[in-house]
Amino acid sequence: MAQWEKLRQLESVYLTQVDELYDGDAFPMDVRHYLAHWIEGQDWDRAARDHDVAMLLFQVLLENLDIQHSRFVQGGESFLLQHNIRRFKQSFQRYQEEPYNLANIIQWFLVKEKEILQNAELAEQVQLLQVQQSPMETDSQRNIERKMTDLKNKVQCMEHTVKCLEEQQDEFDFKYQTHNMEGTTNEAEKTEQMKVLQALLNRLDASRKSMLSGMGVLLDGVEELLCVLVREELVQWQRRQQKACIGAPDSTCLDQLEKWFTTEAECLFQVRKFLKKLEELMGKVTYDQDPVKKQKPALQKRVDSLLTSLLKSAFVVETQPSMPQGKGPLVLRTNLQFSVKTRFLVKFPELNHAMKVNVSMDRYRRFNVLGTSSKALNMAESMSGGMVADFRHLTLKEQKSGGGGKGIHDLSLSVTEELHIINFNTEFLLHDMSVSLETSSLPVVIISNSSQQQSAWASILWFNMLCLEPKNLLFFANCPAATWPQLGEMLSWQFLSSTTRGLESNQLDMIAHKLFGKQQSYDACNISWTKFSKENVPNTNFTFWVWFDGILFMVKSHLENLWKDGYKLFMDKTLLKKKQRGTFLLRFSESIRDGGITFSWVDYSPTGEPDVRSVQPFTKVDLGQIPFHEIIRNFQILEEENVPENPLLFLYPDTPKVEAFGKYYTEKSGADSQYIKYIKTKLVFVSKENTLEAKSPMYSDTVECEGSGPMNPRYGLAGEAFGESPSLPLSPGPMFSVAMLVPDEDQNPTLQEFFNDPNMYDYIINQHPTPGWYGGTHFKALLQRAGEDE
Repeated sequence: MAQWEKLRQLESVYLTQVDELYDGDAFPMDVRHYLAHWIEGQDWDRAARDHDVAMLLFQVLLENLDIQHSRFVQGGESFLLQHNIRRFKQSFQRYQEEPYNLANIIQWFLVKEKEILQNAELAEQVQLLQVQQSPMETDSQRNIERKMTDLKNKVQCMEHTVKCLEEQQDEFDFKYQTHNMEGTTNEAEKTEQMKVLQALLNRLDASRKSMLSGMGVLLDGVEELLCVLVREELVQWQRRQQKACIGAPDSTCLDQLEKWFTTEAECLFQVRKFLKKLEELMGKVTYDQDPVKKQKPALQKRVDSLLTSLLKSAFVVETQPSMPQGKGPLVLRTNLQFSVKTRFLVKFPELNHAMKVNVSMDRYRRFNVLGTSSKALNMAESMSGGMVADFRHLTLKEQKSGGGGKGIHDLSLSVTEELHIINFNTEFLLHDMSVSLETSSLPVVIISNSSQQQSAWASILWFNMLCLEPKNLLFFANCPAATWPQLGEMLSWQFLSSTTRGLESNQLDMIAHKLFGKQQSYDACNISWTKFSKENVPNTNFTFWVWFDGILFMVKSHLENLWKDGYKLFMDKTLLKKKQRGTFLLRFSESIRDGGITFSWVDYSPTGEPDVRSVQPFTKVDLGQIPFHEIIRNFQILEEENVPENPLLFLYPDTPKVEAFGKYYTEKSGADSQYIKYIKTKLVFVSKENTLEAKSPMYSDTVECEGSGPMNPRYGLAGEAFGESPSLPLSPGPMFSVAMLVPDEDQNPTLQEFFNDPNMYDYIINQHPTPGWYGGTHFKALLQRAGEDE
């Protein structure tokens, strides 16, 4: 069943979430509904990364809106529907220059829809099984649970004590009033009654003292637990959230903390209730040296202080600010929507929709927060029923006057190093207890152009990797260095969060070797912020972070299956020198800015010396044309006076190539095609040995070939008459240039253009002057006839 149809069949609570998801103008629900089948059938993730794909989908989207409008007209639908479709099409025109932004937005909405579906399915499973899985408890959690249970027992005992105290006081009060009303004149009897009253008063005094002492002990336990919750558990959660924002697989679930905070708050409100009862009892019966009169104010002050501290700490940012189009959270762009969610960990049903949360910005640089900047904490926007305020459609607009720009700080920081905080405030009011609550996001970087996003994300990574003070906005004014264990772990998280597989120790060693040179151990090595993201890598024009991020993008976009299946891509080619001929390994280029991957293989000279060769790296442009596994499958090297061959036989250490990559192969022979009359073709990479050709602008790597000179891979069309049959000898010359990829030129020439290229005829005639069915003259005629058929 289609995703949209599944959403429409959900219960009302989830339909409300869908309605709120499409509450803004970023992507209209009408378009999602009427174009549901087409929208779900497109690869929006790829479109968000590929401008050409994004532009194609953008144009098809507009065409589909026109088609839908025609259907409304023909079907006699309401004028309003027709008007809305036209309006939506006009609104989408703003993405004409950057269609990938629209692709990003649509992809974000589809992901959010899946989350709602998953939450609904999970809730249904829990309801059916009547069991809820709980994570494994740690010793600390078990200790807190034990103390929480002990605290609740003490509160229950205290409640019983208060009732007993009230009964004692009622007994004393009754007998005291009776004594006064009877007014006996018998001195002996009067003395006896006074002894009884004094004994009752002494017992009442002792009970009051005991209760007040018990309250002190109970508050000691509350304070101890509060310290654990606020200074340990909450701080640890905040640190886990910091790391999760930069890819760490840490849990940021707040349900357990909410349970503890709520229990503690309930206990403190019970103590306040007990103190209020004591005050009432004291108003009825008091006496000299009354302990309630002496101790109650201090206890009241203490319980209110503890409760205030608890409530202030219970207001947190559950989901940090993020944009649908961002590389990750905490990077915001002016005039583009972002979302953020706050949560109050004291879950009292009577507070549902009672507390308004307001959003504001810090004053380092002045921004206006646009959108719905005030929302009530409620239980409907959280799957666990927590008290949340989910801001989904906020935008930032920089003020150009009245203190805009750099603001009050005169710092030599770039825009991507300036940190800002988004603040949230609300008012807690319950049982005559009023507390102003404030919380803030982790520092965000605010950019105005997508070109700044890569640098901004580097700042977010560095800050959350190293800084334990979330409000340190001047972090980059005196930026600390990172140790290699810290940096290596963070780099691994980038792969883990993007591809579900992190970096292995040997891969991390390869990266450390690139940064620090050969070391016995890298644990003591440090890297500065400048070296990480500002200084160019030696002999290149880009930084380490740009290089690493380019590789990450290439893996995510073109090599994800290979990466997830455990293929090693960070390797040292010297490992090949003791391997059998044809053994090859895969490795990333170190000299291509946006990511490049190559393969190296070993051959042996007549004297038995190993000869390790490497082909010029393939870029994302290359892999956008031919999948990497197909390049490996069909790659050929043209050697002097030899038939072209694929030198790649065994994937390191000794896995046959077909066994390693066979499952990825996709044979597209066209046997079922109506165009079977044409010569079948295959787009492959070919290298010509011992020939230095002009480098295409698409490459920035120096071609490597130990012992045999550089090797330059080229695109070529291999047909059934070229390289498919071993009986047809081929010239060692380069493949035809008609299919070579050159930037800013049509990368997919038509078959007619292939036939019309005079260079191809000259090539075949020169290489095969002897007449024959595969020779120059006859083949030229054959191609001409095929061109006429075309």
